Amino acid sequence: MRRKYFAGMAVSLLLSAGILGACSKTDGASEKGDLDNVNETGMPIVKEKIQVDGFAAKFFASQDWNDLMLWEEYEKMTNIEVDWVTVQTEALAEKRNLSLTSGDYPEIYFASAFSKTDLLKYGQQGIFLPLNDYIDKYAPNFKKLLDENPSVKQGVTMADGNIYGFPTIYDPQFDALRGSAPWVKKEWLDKIGMSEPETTEELYQVLKAFKENDLNGNGQADEQAWGSVYGIDPIVNFLRGSFGLNKQGSMNLNLDFEEGTNTFRFVPTTDEYKELLMYLNKLYSEGLINQDIFTVAPQDFTAEISKGNYGVLNAIDPAELVKLDGYVGLPVLEGPNGERSYNTVSNGLGNLGMFVITDKAKNPEAMVRWMDYFYGDEGTKMFFMGFDGITYEEDEQGNFKYLETITNNPDGLNMDQAISEYLTWPGGYYPGIVRQKFFQGAESKENTTLNAEKVKPYRIKDENILPGLNYTVEENEKVSAIMTDIQTYIDESKAAFITGKMDFSKWEEYTKSLEKMGLNDYLEIAQQAHERMEKEK
Repeated sequence: MRRKYFAGMAVSLLLSAGILGACSKTDGASEKGDLDNVNETGMPIVKEKIQVDGFAAKFFASQDWNDLMLWEEYEKMTNIEVDWVTVQTEALAEKRNLSLTSGDYPEIYFASAFSKTDLLKYGQQGIFLPLNDYIDKYAPNFKKLLDENPSVKQGVTMADGNIYGFPTIYDPQFDALRGSAPWVKKEWLDKIGMSEPETTEELYQVLKAFKENDLNGNGQADEQAWGSVYGIDPIVNFLRGSFGLNKQGSMNLNLDFEEGTNTFRFVPTTDEYKELLMYLNKLYSEGLINQDIFTVAPQDFTAEISKGNYGVLNAIDPAELVKLDGYVGLPVLEGPNGERSYNTVSNGLGNLGMFVITDKAKNPEAMVRWMDYFYGDEGTKMFFMGFDGITYEEDEQGNFKYLETITNNPDGLNMDQAISEYLTWPGGYYPGIVRQKFFQGAESKENTTLNAEKVKPYRIKDENILPGLNYTVEENEKVSAIMTDIQTYIDESKAAFITGKMDFSKWEEYTKSLEKMGLNDYLEIAQQAHERMEKEK
């Protein structure tokens, strides 16, 4: 009978932070594991069946992971039975943190999205096991990815030199996940006799024409120019490279280098950022951006999109989102100073803390092997595609596709709902690697691939992308204290400048306020962290 609770000792917060924190798990962590029971390669992972307590976040409330085909089949392959306790993603942070502070935590956390701060904090307390040695010996798939992608290895390695979590990785060859543009309605461009815009000024002219003409032919002035499902940030991020911002990528979004140096500057106080906000203010003030962009709920705006009244959209392909055909990707735009680049690009590294192993794990070697399978092709295929003849089929060319029961479900389920009767990936919370060959979301569809191909020539080179900064515990505490208030002020001011509630004559006052909030201290700490990471390459 599967357990529905964590059976570990009830350790108080004081003991967790004190006694456990005093113990290092770097040495001798495997002493409690039964190494004779672990096969170093092949399946099953363990010779004699073991049971493991696991905690995970899930997207669909109806799923019972203890009876889900993915985990039932993987249990047969591995001889490892995971007794899952799951929570909705909305409740993840509260339930996850409560389990840790109470001391009643499991052997493994899966899809639990621990921050860098938590990885380092609980790693140094000894609650999360350092994984370096285990990875070297028991995780050949993951180790290969780290060896092939030094920037990813830098990103997952904390300031103390340890790796505490298995991350989400987006295959650097999966172009649609590394850069796609907003979508423009080709039919409307044809009607106004304009080509796809190549510059920010040309985009302005296109948006004006969309807004001012009866392009849907209904005799009403209901045409909208540019809309965004998830607020203003997707628009800002698309335009960063056009305004000369973030030439080192988006892993540290508020930071890039002063031209010709390796010294950080703070992006939201630069002249280029001000110029970008002034451009967006012009669009917003003329009604060329949806006026509720800072407040509308995504589901409400998606319903509005379905009416077909928007000329440009920031979203996944409207054909996939709301069955609206005829949209194509915008070109990357040349900005007012001649910059033409797509810079909001990561090194492919997503959340670092999607799978961690705690000091309660009785078989950490086995669980590292258990997780590593999902960084190889066979595991990736099973995780995203499921099972041959049940959820997918393979054609003569070796391409994989879901069966009609998934894509056109007879019970009226959409694709995410249908595949979630077998698998866990919809909703986006998972460790592992996302490869185009085995991923059937909108990003793998032909139209999105064409969009990404238009972006790719302008995408910054991978060697120019900085990994996310990794701070020491002391540095992190200082950065968190400073940046919590600063980031709130930046976001509020960004909205105020764009909507016109704050005049640009207040720009100097805005930048001086940031300095008073500790901006220079943050820049100093960030510079130290960067220089340390460079030395440790």
